[in-house]
Amino acid sequence: MTHDTPSEISDLDPTFVFDFETYDDLGDGQRWSTWLDVEPLCRGPQPRPDWVVTSQAAVDTELGILKTGKEADAFLVERAVPGSDAPGESVVMVAKRYRSNEHRTFHRAASYTEGRSVKRSRDERALKRKSTWGKIVASSEWAISEWDALKRCWALGLPVPYPVQIDGVELLMEWITDDEGESAPRLAQTRPEPALLASYFDQLREALVTLVGNGLVHGDLSAYNILAAGERLVIIDLPQVVDLAGNAAGLDFLLRDCTNVCTWFRSRGLEVDGDELFAELLAYAF
Repeated sequence: MTHDTPSEISDLDPTFVFDFETYDDLGDGQRWSTWLDVEPLCRGPQPRPDWVVTSQAAVDTELGILKTGKEADAFLVERAVPGSDAPGESVVMVAKRYRSNEHRTFHRAASYTEGRSVKRSRDERALKRKSTWGKIVASSEWAISEWDALKRCWALGLPVPYPVQIDGVELLMEWITDDEGESAPRLAQTRPEPALLASYFDQLREALVTLVGNGLVHGDLSAYNILAAGERLVIIDLPQVVDLAGNAAGLDFLLRDCTNVCTWFRSRGLEVDGDELFAELLAYAF
C-alpha cells in the first residue's frame, strides 16, 4: 500500500480538491433541506429567482408562526447552508401547512371544488366516504390546488408569492416583506394616502383582469388576503381558486370578490363600485 506524499498531493488538479466540514446533530426545530426530497415537478417553476436555495447542504430552521388561517397555518422557515455567507445560500420563506379536515374552520369546500377532478379513483372513493385516508387526501388536495394556482398565476405575471416547493401538505413560498424587511401587512391593516390608494386599486383591477381573462376567479378575495408590500400589492391565499366556466358558482364568486374589495376601498375614501368592476371584468371573461 502506498501513500501520497505532500508534494504529490499539491500536484493534483484543483478540480479534484474540495474542502468539507462535518456538522453537529441538528437542533430542535431543524431539518435537512427537503429540496431534493421532492420530485422535480414539485419544485418551483423556471426560471427560478436567484434567492432560491437549492444546496443539498442547507438546513431548514423553524423561526416561528407567522399567521393562522381557516385551513392552514403559516410559519417562517430559514433555509441556509451553515457557516456560509455566499449569495443564494440563505433565505427566509413561508411554510404553509394545511390541517386535516377535523382541525379546519373552513367548511364551504364543496362549492369551491365543484368542477375539479381527483386523479386516482381510490382517492375519489375515499373522499366520498370521508374515511381516514379521504381526510388525508382532502388536506393534500387543498395544498396541491394552491400550488397549481400559484404556479399558474406566477407564469401569468400576477403579483403572487413565488412557489418554492410542495411536500405533502406543506407548501414553501416566498416571504413577502415591506420596505423595512418585516412581514408585509394585510391591506386591511393599512391606511394609504389617496395617491397610493388609487395605485393599489389600479394594481388590483389589472390583476383581476388577468385572472378573469384566463378563466380564473380568486373566490375568497378581500383586503385580508392581499398584502401591501410597500407600493405594490401581492395576492395570497389561493387554494380555493375556481374555474370561471367550469364552476357553476364562478360568476357569484367573482361578484363577491368585486364587492369585497370595493367595499374596503370605499371605506378608505376611494369612490369605486363593486357592480361596475364586476361588469368591467365580464368583458374579459368570455
